[in-house]
Amino acid sequence: MRLHCLGVNGPFPASDGATSGYLVEAGDALFQLDFGSGILGRLTALCPPEDLSAVILSHWHFDHAADLLPLIYRLQALGKTLPLYAPADPSSALRKIAAESGCFDLTDVKPGDVYALGDTVLRVGEARHPVPGVGYILSSGGKSLGYTGDTNTLPSLPAFFRGVDLLLADGLFPESGWAEVKPHLSAALAAALARDAGVKALVLTHLNPFIPPETLLREARGIYPAARLAESRAVFSL
Repeated sequence: MRLHCLGVNGPFPASDGATSGYLVEAGDALFQLDFGSGILGRLTALCPPEDLSAVILSHWHFDHAADLLPLIYRLQALGKTLPLYAPADPSSALRKIAAESGCFDLTDVKPGDVYALGDTVLRVGEARHPVPGVGYILSSGGKSLGYTGDTNTLPSLPAFFRGVDLLLADGLFPESGWAEVKPHLSAALAAALARDAGVKALVLTHLNPFIPPETLLREARGIYPAARLAESRAVFSL
């Protein structure tokens, strides 16, 4: 498996950046995890978007799904449809547009669901965010990639992500900025999750351009020394 970090910012992009979007190569399959602002162009530089095996959304916030809107125009021009897996969210205007576009075969997912996508297994886990959200594990060829989506702490997270080869984790806040009521983990809490789950590698993402990344990395490495930061257009091999 290979993970392409197309966009790593949130909730808005850095200069020349993009918000959440990650292309996953799993054998011959291509999966797009989240589809935030700026992702469509970066994805198109790597592969025709209509050739994706599926689009998989953690939730419907704009910084994770906004580029589905211009993708609709491309799919309409080509007469194509794509499988789309995402949590149900009746409050989302973006979901309504996507569902009514005729361009997506939409599957509403929930924690505990398991899907066989060709030779890849998609497992759905919990997340804690102001709107309905989920995390995922993609498993293929004996390797596994975990993605927290946007979440704060949950008792179920260490068990769900137990032993994955790479955990892509929401680590937006420094310790000084985190609180129980916040919508994201801190870098330190993401590192503690990686440690407690016994994962083999940790990549912190959802990087706010206003928060110094070196602070996040220092705090994470105090708990999980091998922690890394996601970087725009970086590629990780599992």
